[in-house]
Amino acid sequence: MSGNHGAGSNERSLWIALVPTATFMVAEIVGGLLTGSLALISDAAHMATDVVGLVIAITAIRIGRRPPDARRSFGYERFEILAAAFNALLLFGVALYILYEAWRRLSEPGQIDSTAMLVIAVLGLGVNLFAVWMLRSKQDNSLNVKGAYLEVLSDLLGSVGVIAAAIIIRFTGWEWVDSLIAVAIGLWVLPRSWTLLRQSVNILLEGVPDGIDPAAVHATLRGLPGVTDVHDLHIWALTGGRVSLTAHLVVSGGDAAAVAGLLDQARAMLHERFDIGHVTLQCEPVPCADAAAGHRFL
Repeated sequence: MSGNHGAGSNERSLWIALVPTATFMVAEIVGGLLTGSLALISDAAHMATDVVGLVIAITAIRIGRRPPDARRSFGYERFEILAAAFNALLLFGVALYILYEAWRRLSEPGQIDSTAMLVIAVLGLGVNLFAVWMLRSKQDNSLNVKGAYLEVLSDLLGSVGVIAAAIIIRFTGWEWVDSLIAVAIGLWVLPRSWTLLRQSVNILLEGVPDGIDPAAVHATLRGLPGVTDVHDLHIWALTGGRVSLTAHLVVSGGDAAAVAGLLDQARAMLHERFDIGHVTLQCEPVPCADAAAGHRFL
């Protein structure tokens, strides 16, 4: 139930951020074309990706609410990770386009209406500040929301850059500053897009989540009373906030009640020390064929 509540809260925040962002996106694209400012066009392009990213994030949350079925025993929550990966690729594409366009503009500079550019950028900054405020508290709990948050945060910084460029052009006439700011926006976005993509791909490949030391997990299980060996240990995340673990424990002696107590102790320790909530453990008196085949993980 708490997971559904969290997803519902995330969706509300995304909707509230989406409405003003989509509304202002149209004005900023038109303004960028009318003023001839590449920095403003780059900010407008980022805002367009914000709208797409927010819509994808909301769609992923809604699909993720579907209950497990015969073909999707884990449900559909991982759609949020697919959305985060797609948003990262979208950010990459926009950043690379802006870098290319900035290079082209440096060789073919155009006339820029700095006053209109400044007015539009200030309005855009207000919209971006609101969207960042709505998503900031949610982005640590969901890579899906984090992707949307990074997009609007890049827009916020982009608006600040456009404002700076407009002021400099207004008082100095240095129109090349417009392209320089656009390059700075693109270079700021690229490493953050890479981080989001790397985290998303790690989850899709069922890698060990960041912040969890598999050796420490292995040592914790191996240190339980009666456990003589641990093998076939796997740690992965279904989504950014749902970590799962499976392992085989070789247990010496003990009746059914003792084994049940051992399993309860193991689950409690894994949850307390590593925040692993979905645990499946198999107890066996001697190592099974998986251990003999070398499926030990550590």
